[in-house]
Amino acid sequence: MTEKRKGARSIKDIPPDILEQLNRGEIETANLTEWLAVDQRLLLENLFLQNNRREYLNPILENLDQLKKQTVNTINETIGIGLLHLAIKNKDDEFLHKLETHPADLVRCWAAYTIGRNHDLKLKEKLDKIKSFAVDTHFGVREICWMAVRPDISKNLDESLSILSEWTRHENENVRRFASESTRPRGVWCEHIDALKQNPGLGLEILEPLRSDSSRYVQDSVGNWLNDASKSQPEFVVEICDEWLRESPTKETQYIIKKALRTLKK
Repeated sequence: MTEKRKGARSIKDIPPDILEQLNRGEIETANLTEWLAVDQRLLLENLFLQNNRREYLNPILENLDQLKKQTVNTINETIGIGLLHLAIKNKDDEFLHKLETHPADLVRCWAAYTIGRNHDLKLKEKLDKIKSFAVDTHFGVREICWMAVRPDISKNLDESLSILSEWTRHENENVRRFASESTRPRGVWCEHIDALKQNPGLGLEILEPLRSDSSRYVQDSVGNWLNDASKSQPEFVVEICDEWLRESPTKETQYIIKKALRTLKK
């Protein structure tokens, strides 16, 4: 087994040969610094050249040029949507499937958007398909995949909570974490879910099964979920935390509660 790369701490410290391999899509990014350093346009061009689809490049570059706000995430999403439209137009499902298992994590991020923004898929189909991204070994893919379906979760909240409550019992911690992270009332880099800000009790079918989860990754997400809720419904969060401490005084629950109440304790 090859040793995991640590990755440079600043973009200027990334060795040129590593950056070249990242932009050719040959290796995964090792950390957030590398993730931000990848030239997604160049990676896209290389992807098309390697797969004999050069004619796909210009339509997506034109979309990127029209973006008012160019961030890693807006570029990511725009490329994903562009790939989806081109694949539909050219009946090119084969190419889309290749993206889902591509060695480059950013290409798999684009693939997540080809599912999340596919209006032909119903909510359950989207969530079923996105599950393979939720278990991805790369942090970037796991973050992007919940963002890709978040608008659908928000629009179909009752159905989403019902489906995702099943995910809280999954053996894989990344799937359990997805259930919590994708439904956070405020979330990070995404639009808020107003219904959960006003009535966070709706999310208890997700949170209750995770209140003493063994995974720190899941604990962090549940703590952050409740911390989000504490900003609009503090009394609810204090009540839930008191109840959990009485019923489940484990070190896992205590960790979650400390995280949940951190804003209120300031």
